[in-house]
Amino acid sequence: MIALADIRPCLEGAVPSIIATCDLEGMPNVSYVSQVHYLDSQHVALTFQFFNKTHRNIGENPQATVYVTHPDTAAQYRLALLFRHSEAEGALFNAIKAKLAGIASHSGMSGVFHLKGVDVYRVLDIECVSPGDPALAPASRPLLPALRALGDDIGRCGDLSCLFDATVKGISGHFGIGQVSLLLADESGSVLYMVASTGFEVSGIGAEVLFGVGVVGVCAREQTPIRIAFGASEYSYRNAIIHYSQTATAPSWLETTIAFPELAEPASQLAVPLVLGDRLLGVLYVESGEQRRFAYEDEDALSVLASLFAARYQLLTAPGSPETTGPETSGPELAEPVLLPSGSPMLIQFYAASHTVFIDHDYLIKGVAGAILWRILQQYQQQGRQTFSNRELRLDASLGLPEIGDNLESRLVLLQKRLAERAPDIAIEKSGRGRFRLNLKRPLSLIQEAQAR
Repeated sequence: MIALADIRPCLEGAVPSIIATCDLEGMPNVSYVSQVHYLDSQHVALTFQFFNKTHRNIGENPQATVYVTHPDTAAQYRLALLFRHSEAEGALFNAIKAKLAGIASHSGMSGVFHLKGVDVYRVLDIECVSPGDPALAPASRPLLPALRALGDDIGRCGDLSCLFDATVKGISGHFGIGQVSLLLADESGSVLYMVASTGFEVSGIGAEVLFGVGVVGVCAREQTPIRIAFGASEYSYRNAIIHYSQTATAPSWLETTIAFPELAEPASQLAVPLVLGDRLLGVLYVESGEQRRFAYEDEDALSVLASLFAARYQLLTAPGSPETTGPETSGPELAEPVLLPSGSPMLIQFYAASHTVFIDHDYLIKGVAGAILWRILQQYQQQGRQTFSNRELRLDASLGLPEIGDNLESRLVLLQKRLAERAPDIAIEKSGRGRFRLNLKRPLSLIQEAQAR
């Protein structure tokens, strides 16, 4: 008997499938369906869009026959299906809705497809009706060696900065995927922020995406992988980046948006959730200019990698780890003489309501990272301090840090990278267990601004 897993390439949406149903009187109806979605070894899902007759027939007679075609070998298979139930919301519905957008764009049907529901079927039998040409099947990419090598790289990481960089660079190097992004969920549970990327013209460090927006946002909201095999303009981030510049808590006359890095025309997209227990840590996102670049094997491999990442992340941010542990007090080190920088002062503008920081009128960062930077710059200016501990920041109630402890460490990494990219005259670097040092090349001019001009 043919296993459903054996014909998964037929269920990728590259070639439309055919569904045949009958009403109670035996009148047949045949329609095209954009994709048969693989759910597990015994179930598939069909999209319910505008095939009203098919849906009515299934309501009267729950049996259906579906023909699927292998996109490379042209082999054809006949599936005997039994309808189980329909879903019009939830993780399955939203995941398939995102995938459908790619197929619609590829077939010139964008704006026409409107997903009304997803019908789940049990697969009763699979029959090969045409073997096609097996020699045309593409050579498979061995992913297990790449997964093992990258798992070893992650296991050697001793801090979050190493973990973030090793993950995106390892996916690019070991898996041969040119464009990779890593985003973490913020304390609100509604926004993701970029902490690492590779393969793009801009890094996008600090770029933000709302839950539910685009491939990454849907993946985060539903905590399920989203894979699109063809270009889908609806899921481009060029017009989906969050703008806070028009809110009441930010100056409307200044731009506070960081561009999300992406290809000019991504043809394949894959987003995988990073989950620790029932908590979403973030999203791992890859894209390619090649259609059908990411198969289900890539989705499976990156899902395993996501679990390895989450486990290492938990270890590095657990109480007592080098990232979270530091001396309770500052100690003598903080009283060391400060070598004052020379040159023209850097203008640092701070907007307290949104914790937004501008350096020489150029937007840098906001939120938790902005609050941290303003706090340490103030202490440097007032007390001459250059070294700080993670612990003292966590205990500082004025920062309003969230209860999730690892958010501090992640935001320190974000701040470090953002400064290196946008403000080279300011740097923070690790100086020991749970400690970091502020280094300046120019003097400071700190101004706390009103919320609007």
